[in-house]
Amino acid sequence: MTPPNSDRRSERARQAILRAAIELCRDPGFTDMTMEAIAKRAGVGKQTIYRWWPSKAAVVLDALHEQTQPSATFPDTGDVVADLRAQMYAVVSAMTSPAFVPYTALIAAAQSDPELARRVLDLIVAPRVAECRARLEKAQADGQVHDGADLGMAVELLYAPLYYRLLLHTAPPGRDQVDRVLTLLTTGLLTPQRP
Repeated sequence: MTPPNSDRRSERARQAILRAAIELCRDPGFTDMTMEAIAKRAGVGKQTIYRWWPSKAAVVLDALHEQTQPSATFPDTGDVVADLRAQMYAVVSAMTSPAFVPYTALIAAAQSDPELARRVLDLIVAPRVAECRARLEKAQADGQVHDGADLGMAVELLYAPLYYRLLLHTAPPGRDQVDRVLTLLTTGLLTPQRP
């Protein structure tokens, strides 16, 4: 008889832990979630979790990172505004879905944990910023974006309003907001000054 494969058993346990963390992050919520609850839901010992992760936030981050891999390719139809609109609509759709709750909780937890903040930035945020920037660079090469435009700041100007609404609850992020952000960015805010 062949002995059970310990790697397969470990991977099954890891996947169960990641699933349990996401489920518990939604209900009862990140604040009330404990490592003990994750272990119980996953059917593993607490020491198994601590062998791989130092905290519940680290478990949630790995679960989210795995769910979002590979990152969706930024659209490229030849029309940068249409591509930005399509991608930003997808972001709004994600933000308003219950599946986004763990990510919002992780952002909140990162405010008091610099190492977690760095890992969220490295694993989840930076790859998406790079995709948007690459699309803007192509649009710049195609003459759709000014040569001297600060593309890093453009990415911030595009997505910061969505996160502002999401995190401060000023209003729900929405497609109408995306349309207004794009209009403002593409037509400008200030009228030309007369000499």
